[in-house]
Amino acid sequence: MRYKLTFVVGLTLGYVLGTRAGRERYEQLKKSARQVAQNPTVRNTAETAAQQGRQFAGKAYHVVSDKVGDRVPESVTQRVRSLRDRNHNGAPEDDWGTSNT
Repeated sequence: MRYKLTFVVGLTLGYVLGTRAGRERYEQLKKSARQVAQNPTVRNTAETAAQQGRQFAGKAYHVVSDKVGDRVPESVTQRVRSLRDRNHNGAPEDDWGTSNT
């Protein structure tokens, strides 16, 4: 699914950047993209993917922390703990680990 979506997005972007159809066609494509992004199925799929990503990241964190152990500097450990606590307390985070609120 991810590869198909990436292909479609790339194809659309290439068409928009390469087209000479004018502003009207660009606005039409932009409207279609907005409708797709607002589609509940697309939103649910994106949320499911994000949730799975968080689960995999949590598992990876435990595997790495078991292997690395005490070799991680305390400053890094504290930063990871604060991000995890913030995320578990309901404040959504973006890709950079900062709160969206």
